Amino acid sequence: MTLHNDPQSLRQGFFGSASRVIKVLIVEDSPVVREFLACVLGADPGLKVVGTARDGEEALDAVRRYKPDVITMDMHMPKMDGLEATRRIMETEPTPIVIVTASSEALELSTTFRALEAGALTVQGRPKGMGHSLHASTAMELVQTVKLMAEVKLVRRWPHARAHASALPPETVSPGKPANIRAVAIGASTGGPLAIQTVLAGLSKAFPAPLLIVQHMAVSFTEGFVEWLRRTIDLPIHIPGDGDVIRPGHVYVAPDSYQMKVVRGDTIALTTDPAESGLRPSASYLFRSVAEVYGGDVIAGLLSGMGRDGAEALRLLRDKGAITFAQDEASSVVHGMPGEAIRLGAAMHVLPLDKIAGMFTSVVDHRR
Repeated sequence: MTLHNDPQSLRQGFFGSASRVIKVLIVEDSPVVREFLACVLGADPGLKVVGTARDGEEALDAVRRYKPDVITMDMHMPKMDGLEATRRIMETEPTPIVIVTASSEALELSTTFRALEAGALTVQGRPKGMGHSLHASTAMELVQTVKLMAEVKLVRRWPHARAHASALPPETVSPGKPANIRAVAIGASTGGPLAIQTVLAGLSKAFPAPLLIVQHMAVSFTEGFVEWLRRTIDLPIHIPGDGDVIRPGHVYVAPDSYQMKVVRGDTIALTTDPAESGLRPSASYLFRSVAEVYGGDVIAGLLSGMGRDGAEALRLLRDKGAITFAQDEASSVVHGMPGEAIRLGAAMHVLPLDKIAGMFTSVVDHRR
């Protein structure tokens, strides 16, 4: 998609005419930022800003009054912050919530990611200002996310999601698969942070394979994401450097703006190779390297996320004999990436989120 950094492109809308107008509530304590977000979102004909709130208490009243389809939520507000407001809204008036933040500080972002545990669907960077060269692309990103999240059918907690009808239990893995799991590779995008946390939380410190993860997110958000994971995950978690040797039971999250791959000698290489489908890091890039180095001696799969990144490369891994999986639609916030993998026949298993860690453990224990 070609982006034009001009107001006309915003007025015309990034997604053309919408079949329905989505009602948006903006929760933000800064008057300037409220007006800016209202301008960005209101410029798309498919969105209508029905109300604003200055703090969490006003947000609770506004949700009851306006019945929005989606909420953009600030975190740092007086009276009641965004984390508590998210908790209250999800308990009383469950509504899709997008956390919008300009912070890139790891510790602050760690707190922001806690809102996902409270029920928010995703964390999104605030668009750049009108005069910034990235204004149009970042504004489009927020508009796209708000529209996408408005369509999510909320489930109070994923562990209660019903298993997808096509889910296959781990014990159906055939004995002809590789006998030694040397790595686990995972790709995710929208809805991925909480999905990744859920999977990793289900693994013990004794898990015998390294885990390599590509999570699409805004630049400068990865450190905060990793800090948040460290609060609840037993496994050691790293943002690797070029040349790091991967170790069993350690988790490696691809850093901002680099492609991450594995090379001979169980070593991570970070490159500035071109983005793939606009993505760097890319799950496809990681998966192809895993296929080259480890062949079929891996578990690989795709969690919640929009787009198609990783799907074709996952098919390559399956063809090499790898154990492949995709998160099912019922437990995904967005079923784009895993759905494409299923469509291509790349996924050996289609699993609800709360069954994926168990599959890892079952397969690895079986292979010892």
